[in-house]
Amino acid sequence: MDGRVSIAITGTPGTGKTTLCEALSTSFTVLSLQDLAEQHGCLDAVDSADDSAPLDIHLLAEKWHNEGEGITFIDGHLSHLLEVDAIVILRCNPVQLKQRLEGRAYTSSKIAANVEWELLSGTWSELLEFEIEAPILELDSTSLTIEEMQSQIIEWVGNKCPSLPLTELSSQAIGWM
Repeated sequence: MDGRVSIAITGTPGTGKTTLCEALSTSFTVLSLQDLAEQHGCLDAVDSADDSAPLDIHLLAEKWHNEGEGITFIDGHLSHLLEVDAIVILRCNPVQLKQRLEGRAYTSSKIAANVEWELLSGTWSELLEFEIEAPILELDSTSLTIEEMQSQIIEWVGNKCPSLPLTELSSQAIGWM
């Protein structure tokens, strides 16, 4: 992977994507999926039912193309649905994820929905459903520090993002059940 490379940092809310991307931003370009959606008119008004702004990821995928140079990381739990060159999935044990989300101003139903998404490996489900064949690195943020994850990502990128095919890799994905 030489030249212009875009890498999604994805996973359930609370797995550490933004904290990891803040660490990566000292050496790389990092874009926020939310900011990209706002810039391209792909974000609706906040829905009072779940206190989130619906993002039209399919429209954003049509509109946004990486025009930066070097390596660009895209921080967002739907970033794997953009046209990217590689994907890093952050995972977190649902018990710890629940504790992390309780520290946010989330409703109990929003916490439960996100914990369930993680428990069911929701990101993997989407990768399989849409047959996304980009190189994938899965990291468990339950026990790894931000520095350890950053180091593993930099090493993986330096090695040209080696990865097994999607179906084989998904069969080896972290399972919480």
